[in-house]
Amino acid sequence: MTNNTQSLALTNQQLAVAVSNPGALGTIEAYISAVNRLPMLTAADEVSLGKRLRDESDLDAARQLITSHLRLVVSVARQYLGYGLPHADLIQEGNVGLMKAVKRFDPERGVRLVSFAVHWIKAEIHEYIVRNWRLVKVATTKAQRKLFFNLRRMRPDDSGQSLDPDQVNAIAQELNVRPQDVAEMEVRMSGREMALDAREGDDNDFAPISYLSDEGQQEPSRVLERQAYDTLQSEGLTHAIDGLDDRSRRIVQARWLQDEGGATLHDLAAEFGVSAERIRQIEAAAFKKLRVALAS
Repeated sequence: MTNNTQSLALTNQQLAVAVSNPGALGTIEAYISAVNRLPMLTAADEVSLGKRLRDESDLDAARQLITSHLRLVVSVARQYLGYGLPHADLIQEGNVGLMKAVKRFDPERGVRLVSFAVHWIKAEIHEYIVRNWRLVKVATTKAQRKLFFNLRRMRPDDSGQSLDPDQVNAIAQELNVRPQDVAEMEVRMSGREMALDAREGDDNDFAPISYLSDEGQQEPSRVLERQAYDTLQSEGLTHAIDGLDDRSRRIVQARWLQDEGGATLHDLAAEFGVSAERIRQIEAAAFKKLRVALAS
C-alpha cells in the first residue's frame, strides 16, 4: 500500500461522518474543500483494496475506496445545480450511488473505479431529481425522462431564449426523437409554476383561482368528493401521522409539513445522530404506513 493510501486512511477517521452527511463539517464549502484535498488512489491500490473488499468483506477497504472518490461525487453533483435542489442533498444522493458502485466493483476487470462509479452516481442523482422536481413528474415515461435530462444538458444555457426550429430539429435528430417531443419538453422546462390561490394574507393578490370556471363544482357528486377529500386531508392525515412513532413523525413533519423550506436529509441526520441514508429509510417506511392508514 502506498504512503498516499496511509495518509488517506488517517483523513478517513476525520471524515467518517461526512461520507453520509455532507454538512457534518459545518458548511458544504468546508466539505468540498476537505474532500478535494484527499489523495486519489493508484490503480494498484484500487485493485488491492477491491480484492480485500471482495474476498474478505473488509469494510475499511470499502471506506478507503469510497472516500478517495468523494471528489468525483462533488464534481458530478455540481452539474445538476440548475434544478434548484440543495447541493448537499445532491451530493448525498451521489454518495449513495458511489457506495453501490464500490459494492459492485470488480478489481480484476481492468477498469478504474472512477469510470465505473460515474454511472451509479448519476443514476442516484437522477432518481432524486425525479422524486423531487415537479416538472419531471409530468414526464412519466422512461423516454420522456431521458429526453428531459438530455435536453437540459444540450439546451444553450446562456441564450435566455427558447429553442429555434433549427435547434429543435438538430436536438431531435441527435436524440432520435420527434421534433414535437423536443418542443413539448422545451415548453415544460421553460415554464414556471404558479400557485392557484393568492398568497396568504394578501387580499389584493390576483391568482388564477379568481377567474377559473367553477362549472360543475356544485354537482352533488363533486360536493361529496370534495368533502371526503377535505376530511382525508385534515382528520385522516392527522390521525395517520399520530399513528407513527415519535422519530418517524418528526422526520415527516420536518421534511414535508413545514410552511417554508423543510429540513434536509443531512439536517435530520445530524439531529438524530444517524446517517442521511438511515433518515431516508425511516422516511420511506413512514410514508408506507401513512398510505396504509389513509387507504383504510
